[in-house]
Amino acid sequence: MGSRGPEAVDDGGRSLIGPPPGGSGPSGGPLERDPLERDPPMPGFVYVLALFSALGGFLFGYDTGVVSGAMLLLRGEMGLSNLWQELLVSSTVGAAALASLGGGPLNGWLGRRVCILVASFTFSLGGVVLALAPDRAVLLGGRIVVGLGIGIASMTVPVYIAEVSPPERRGQLVTINTLFITGGQFVASVIDGCFSYVGRGGWRYMLGLSVIPAALQFVGFLFLPESPRWLLQKGRGPEALQVLGRITGGRGVEAEYQAIQSSIEDEQRAGGGGPVISRILRHGPTRRALVVGCGLQMFQQLSGINTVMYYSATILQMAGVRDDKQAIWLAAVTSATNFLFTLVGVWLVERVGRRKLMLGSLTGTGLSLVLLAVGFLLSAQNSPAVTLHPVDPQNSSCSLYGSCQSCMTDPGCGFCYHDNGSSVFNSSCAPISLASTDHASWGSCSNLTAASGCWFWAYNYCPTPYSWVVLTGLVLYLAFFAPGMGPMPWTVNSEIYPLWARSTGNACSSGVNWTFNVIVSLTFLDVAELLTYYGAFFLYAGLVVLGLLFVLGCLPETKGLQLEDMDALFSGPLCSCGASSPGDAHVHYTRGLDLSPANYGAVGSDSAIAYITLK
Repeated sequence: MGSRGPEAVDDGGRSLIGPPPGGSGPSGGPLERDPLERDPPMPGFVYVLALFSALGGFLFGYDTGVVSGAMLLLRGEMGLSNLWQELLVSSTVGAAALASLGGGPLNGWLGRRVCILVASFTFSLGGVVLALAPDRAVLLGGRIVVGLGIGIASMTVPVYIAEVSPPERRGQLVTINTLFITGGQFVASVIDGCFSYVGRGGWRYMLGLSVIPAALQFVGFLFLPESPRWLLQKGRGPEALQVLGRITGGRGVEAEYQAIQSSIEDEQRAGGGGPVISRILRHGPTRRALVVGCGLQMFQQLSGINTVMYYSATILQMAGVRDDKQAIWLAAVTSATNFLFTLVGVWLVERVGRRKLMLGSLTGTGLSLVLLAVGFLLSAQNSPAVTLHPVDPQNSSCSLYGSCQSCMTDPGCGFCYHDNGSSVFNSSCAPISLASTDHASWGSCSNLTAASGCWFWAYNYCPTPYSWVVLTGLVLYLAFFAPGMGPMPWTVNSEIYPLWARSTGNACSSGVNWTFNVIVSLTFLDVAELLTYYGAFFLYAGLVVLGLLFVLGCLPETKGLQLEDMDALFSGPLCSCGASSPGDAHVHYTRGLDLSPANYGAVGSDSAIAYITLK
């Protein structure tokens, strides 16, 4: 972290000295070097803080990943309808939305550290409730409790990591949180696969194991410090100085302390009184930053990511994968892709920058969604016909359908068929059992254990040779989404707000993320029923195009800037950022610069001369 002075003069500023002797860039300014190559090693304590903080991300990811496989088992054991499946998924998301909105005032009052402790305790409590749930009502309550923990952690952890990180490593360290999210999703999918063989009650282990990382984070944070920026904001200067010494390794502690203190004083003088949200809306740069931050979180969800993660196993079954265990393990493949390509994002974020990474990510994500839609379209166009129309003793509408695709549009029906390994025949559309969607209420598929021959019961999917197209689309979708649109909205939101607005700004943007998460996850199965599966993914592809235009026009580059210097990026009109958002940000930083008046213009330890702007 250390003390870092600005290395380039603001356009209207007056520099005390000329360019450094190391040469000049194309525009005559100082030749920029890769900060990762010139800065001394970061103290290991910062990594410890980041890793324990990111356990909150792991829990976030574990929950979103584990429900995909657990839902396949719960659907059969508890006879869950589409509505109950959507409730169990979206209740967690809805609780997270409310908790993230309340997390802003909570962060300002209690601090980042205490909020992370509250979140991990809540996670643990929810995990116990889920593991012991006797019925779906208690299961719903446990999901809500877990959602409260997720919401607090999702807005607190990125802020905490950003506030204890040096500028040249901030993007990487905040992205570690997203790496842990995708790691949690991958571990959850493996756990799902392993416990799918347990039989009845396997879902209890899947949902209850989240207690272990939650307890580990709680114990760890009992011994870790508060954010120095929050401590200074609360007037606890000696504590802040001590924490800064630990996270900077003793380099430039006083200068860093003075820079943060000056920033807080400037913000207090400029901010005026009143509620923080009203001050944000009155202050132009912070208001524009909030719009950009909330917009990024909105488009992250509208691109359909949590539809893919919550329902990945269900989507694979919709595409024709008929075995629950096979669908769960294939979902693990998609989670592994998500995790591996998030590592790519960690590597690229400080090299390529946030803006370019998101633009490339959205382009690939949109094309992958089109491929997913095409896979479902091919499956629909080649749907097997209903060849048998037996007399229906229940007089249901199922016997009226002529193909598997039309049969699947009715949530009360399933497709019963005979498969000899090369073709589908003797097929019928029959009503589902009132006890479970795993078999028909009558006919050849009403008792699959006693049925002779290769009879199969398909609920929510049709047998098709095009499952591989959908699996390819899922893998490509995550390969493009994971490095950019996965971590970058959280990274950007953790750094674009001034200190006085950081908790509230992150609470608002997290609330937007979770609100649209609720909307997408609660409506996916109904949208798929209304628009067909391929129509739903074409819709998400169209929304990704809108997100691409938003990022192109409104997002400036924040790579390498001090948290205290973000306001200048949003000083112009709202969506002029694309034209003026330079990847060559005109403020750069060096270590070892003492900002006392006697040392203005001094040569630092790396022989680079610092530029000072006088106002």
